[in-house]
Amino acid sequence: MITIRKYQKKDSIEVGRLIADTFKKYNLSYASPEDQQKLLGPFRHARSNNESHKKGIAKILTAPMIFVAVQDKKEIVGVLRGSKEKMQSLFVYGKTHRKGIGQKLVQRFEKECLSQGSNLIRLMATIYATPFYQKMGYKKTTGIRVMNCFEGTGLKYQPMKKVI
Repeated sequence: MITIRKYQKKDSIEVGRLIADTFKKYNLSYASPEDQQKLLGPFRHARSNNESHKKGIAKILTAPMIFVAVQDKKEIVGVLRGSKEKMQSLFVYGKTHRKGIGQKLVQRFEKECLSQGSNLIRLMATIYATPFYQKMGYKKTTGIRVMNCFEGTGLKYQPMKKVI
């Protein structure tokens, strides 16, 4: 059973690992190992026991809205970060893809945006995630672009939006 709840600071280590693992596997396969480390930024240290690494990840995990998907009341399998009109990131463990987890996180986020008076959400979808967002009703707004991510460069993304 999947439960969607608000992120808590105690989730930072588990969420950091989720982001590191899924971002690397699904979005950074084009990059060299060195470039992957740059693009991962602080998340490259997600499995470190170093307190400064843990604090760095916790610090970057800030946003007005963060929701996590918890499987069977124990394992975090998805996370969505965003603000009133912008979805910053969505990550779901690959082993749980196509089980409605990303959809539930997006629906929760959209509901919260509506309650805050927003009727439009923008996002920068990675190329891998673009078809998912299209199924959720998001539309491409321009062509593919390239952005910097932490200390890395070359991450391709698709600007998208949805009127809710």
